[in-house]
Amino acid sequence: MKRLVVLLLLNLQFSILNYSLAQQSYTFSEHFRSLQVSVDGNKLAPPILTMGKHQHLTIEFDEMSHDYHRLTYHIEHCNADWTPTEGLFESDFLSGFNDQPIEDYENSFNTSQLYTHYRLALPNPETSLLLSGNYRVTIYEDDDRDEPLLQAEFCIVEPSMNIMATISGNTDIDFNESHQQVSYSVNYGANRVVDPLRELHTVVMQNRRQDNKVVDLKPNIQKSNGIEFSYQRALIFPAGNEFHKFEILDVQKPGMNIDNMRWYEPYYHATLYADRPARNYVYDEDRNGGFIMRNDDDGEDNITSEYIWVHFTLQCPRPLPGGDIYVYGHWSNGTSDPDCRMQWNEEAKQYEAAVYLKQGYYNYMYLQENGAAPDGNFYETENEYIILVYHRPQGGRYDKLVGYRSMTTRL
Repeated sequence: MKRLVVLLLLNLQFSILNYSLAQQSYTFSEHFRSLQVSVDGNKLAPPILTMGKHQHLTIEFDEMSHDYHRLTYHIEHCNADWTPTEGLFESDFLSGFNDQPIEDYENSFNTSQLYTHYRLALPNPETSLLLSGNYRVTIYEDDDRDEPLLQAEFCIVEPSMNIMATISGNTDIDFNESHQQVSYSVNYGANRVVDPLRELHTVVMQNRRQDNKVVDLKPNIQKSNGIEFSYQRALIFPAGNEFHKFEILDVQKPGMNIDNMRWYEPYYHATLYADRPARNYVYDEDRNGGFIMRNDDDGEDNITSEYIWVHFTLQCPRPLPGGDIYVYGHWSNGTSDPDCRMQWNEEAKQYEAAVYLKQGYYNYMYLQENGAAPDGNFYETENEYIILVYHRPQGGRYDKLVGYRSMTTRL
């Protein structure tokens, strides 16, 4: 328990330092876990809504007790770089009321770890959103703005610009070896763009990672009706390898990639089969870092799933150069979450980490501080690439999200 508290306190410190640096969702308190942001119930898709489609965003999380907490949410509109938009009034982007309490919550049932599951849906009878762009929802207790508890970020797109894109293993660095190169073009459609270098902001992400995303790259071709990005070194990504995965549906028996399940008072422990740095590429269907909380009870997963110490092991003959190694997935607090930092065990010749997670299906990979992946890079790897295009026309007061393209490809 002492280790759990220390790790969570470190996590709190890290999250606050990175408050506005990335499109990410964070927990700021050791008492909150399992933050998920989804659109229309799809837990694996990016949290991006499309204007006019009557979609719903859901923010869910657990507070680690059965005590009542009056939690409120505050919504703000953000620029393309996720700094708060200063050119708008709240009434410009929000209809209804801000700073409302979260009234949808339910206590866990028959679990060893007591928790309360909270759920916030947007839009709702009190609040709806009016503009495209980036949004941040911050959760507070009793409207205490000095101590944010959680932060969830999402986007609303008005798809008025068309994005065409390709991904190739034939790059300017190598040919069908270890990299993938993205090329894409943006057609303005009916939008009037006078100065694309000033008016447009672009973002390219691989598997939603923040450490290697490409922002505001200068196009190498400008036309009257659009811009193109091709043969640019900045758009060459290390291809990585397929994500590892595990699933815990029943705490009484091992699931996928689980070596053993144990109960050591007062926690369940799941030990994964040991991983080793890969030497070759082997295709394995994954979800590119995604996760879903669930169990085998066929219902009420949100309140009947257990919390478990999951033990990760990466076996190596010696410590790897390149800095600390982290266990990473969409479920972690950023790319270098202290809660997921691995420790080197000299006697066993392996890296080790224990992370407190809720029952379910998880993808994970190993990442070093310098962005290197111990599992190597293979051009065949199936990755998800996301391209976002923001437009602030001359005289505009905010960054509109006008283009969105998601591609999952296997070369």
